[in-house]
Amino acid sequence: MSGDGLADSGAIEGFQVHGQDIPWLLRHWAEHRPEHPALVWEPADGERRTWTYVELLRDTERLAAGLVGRGIGRGDKVLVHSENCPEMVLVWLACATVGAVAVTTNTRATPSEIAYFVQQTGSVAAITQPRFTTALTESGVTLDWVAVIGGEGGGNGDAFDTLYGEVQAWTGRPIEPMLPFGIMFTSGTTNRPKGVVHTHANAIWAARSGPRSIDLGPDDRYLVYLPFFHVNAQSWSFFSVLGVGATAVLMPKWSTSRFWDVVARNEITHISVMPFCFGTLAAKDRPRTKLRVGVFGQVAPALDAMLGLAVYAAFGMTETVTHAITGKPSEHLPARSMGRPAPGYGFAVVDPDSGRVCAEGEVGELWLRGERGVQLFLEYYGNPQATEAAFEGEWFRTGDMVVLGAGGNVFYRERDKDLLKVGGENVSAREVEDVITGVGGVGSVAVVGKHHDFLDEVVVAFVIRTADAPDEGTLEKTVLDLCRERLSDYKVPRAVYFVDAFPLGTLDKVLKKNLREMADERPGV
Repeated sequence: MSGDGLADSGAIEGFQVHGQDIPWLLRHWAEHRPEHPALVWEPADGERRTWTYVELLRDTERLAAGLVGRGIGRGDKVLVHSENCPEMVLVWLACATVGAVAVTTNTRATPSEIAYFVQQTGSVAAITQPRFTTALTESGVTLDWVAVIGGEGGGNGDAFDTLYGEVQAWTGRPIEPMLPFGIMFTSGTTNRPKGVVHTHANAIWAARSGPRSIDLGPDDRYLVYLPFFHVNAQSWSFFSVLGVGATAVLMPKWSTSRFWDVVARNEITHISVMPFCFGTLAAKDRPRTKLRVGVFGQVAPALDAMLGLAVYAAFGMTETVTHAITGKPSEHLPARSMGRPAPGYGFAVVDPDSGRVCAEGEVGELWLRGERGVQLFLEYYGNPQATEAAFEGEWFRTGDMVVLGAGGNVFYRERDKDLLKVGGENVSAREVEDVITGVGGVGSVAVVGKHHDFLDEVVVAFVIRTADAPDEGTLEKTVLDLCRERLSDYKVPRAVYFVDAFPLGTLDKVLKKNLREMADERPGV
């Protein structure tokens, strides 16, 4: 047999995920574990509810039939602008079942950001909640219809329950692994968020590799409290669960007061760990539970003892779909290591200026290799320039600076600091700077992150005033008011610092490292 056909990467991609997509995965577990809990809803108020795998498939297909009845078809984009709730998960799965694309967006977005999401993707309909209908209306977008979760219909949109159709009406569609199913927006160092496109093959890859990275088994239970519009909740958590027929327990959001009750009642075994969880997990009066695995960003043996669970290192991005670098406690990797490349991903550390491969111990940019649409995202939707810039041949340039250490261990050094991390949310410094630049009286602006005990860092702005600028108090108010109007709340600067000049390096480049140090020397915000 000739291997000539294998030169076609499309053929190779097809073999990796042949005959598999998200509807197939739901049907698989509805057949093999029909009565096993698939999704548990743990609301702050209201009735707790459980969907078995057969019930999850049934309600997903009912919504799929209803979406088709509303004119939603293959390739159509549907905005899903909602906080965590079971309806959000169901409609996300139903879009995938139909062959449509769910555009899941940050609920802290302003009306102008919502307008950008809709216009950039060409979304034709929207699913939201009552608290967000005003922002959706103020965005000025034109949609075929809007459905409101928990709403009663009327002027703001149709009641969500009217979307359900008859399950018998859903006749299915051919399996297309490389068909897009979701778009999530992520901030880079450019001024506009980019729409990361995930395919059904990406979902299958996450479902296959994710559980192996964190030792998740069919009888385990993963607590999902992070926003479902993030890759951590969608892919690291939910698709890992679907990969082995386990159980996802969904909370509206993090709750310190409810956490241990939910963990104990649902016999939770796995969670994603964020720094703001540490205090709760390390509490001296914590109860005895089945919680044993915390998925975190690096190897941290000291955390194992402090938090009372096994910390599994996992690095990934929206663009890598799931964990691309991992480390298990059983591997005894060095502290503060990110781990080692996960099977299925090529790995390199590269000098970003010369393209030279770095030697052991030398800081360089992390590059990852995989099939686009399988291990790596397919593209940035409607942004071919950004897609082209993100890849060097087969390699995806992550923008993260790392060091390759002994034994193949990877150590994080520093990401391009024009990308800030505010409580787990990506913030483009450039995006904030572009807003502030438009304020009269602002001569120059530089946005950086200031250390914050709870959120890791928060946004602050350094401003040089023009000669005709108003007083500092008036200008600061104007800057912050405009930012609140145009940016999500976590992107709004916590402080504006006025300076006469910026610290400059070679070629008059602003030394943001120095500005970060200056910000950290100032009182907390």
